[in-house]
Amino acid sequence: MILMLMLAVSAAVVLRASLDEARAEPNLEKRSSLALTNAALALKEARDAYRGGDTQMTTEKIAEVEESVELGYDALMKTGKDPRKSPKWFKKAEIGTRDLLRSMESFEHDMSFTDRPTLEKAKERVQQIHDELLTGLMEGKHK
Repeated sequence: MILMLMLAVSAAVVLRASLDEARAEPNLEKRSSLALTNAALALKEARDAYRGGDTQMTTEKIAEVEESVELGYDALMKTGKDPRKSPKWFKKAEIGTRDLLRSMESFEHDMSFTDRPTLEKAKERVQQIHDELLTGLMEGKHK
């Protein structure tokens, strides 16, 4: 039991370090990619924590998913690039958020009805960011 607790704490430190690593990345496109990778890892950790009955860790990891996606989106917006003219990183982020939404949907179905509100809030924000990325790719940068 103590060993499992120590592993969970060390995993949380590693994931937090990954988010800090993403924040420290000077290249905004790479920052976005690192943040979205961290979001996927945090969601996996949230699912594992939920299966283990750790609701506090589940809530923290779900919040980290949302924070990571927002960091990735903000980094792309700070580039000032037109998504239609330079779609590489924007499309990668759009695909990453789409995949993340699918995983969140699956996780939501595995959760108890009473535990879903925490995930629903994060899922709504990820959906909003995904839609903004998709709109940017389809319409381009507004002048």
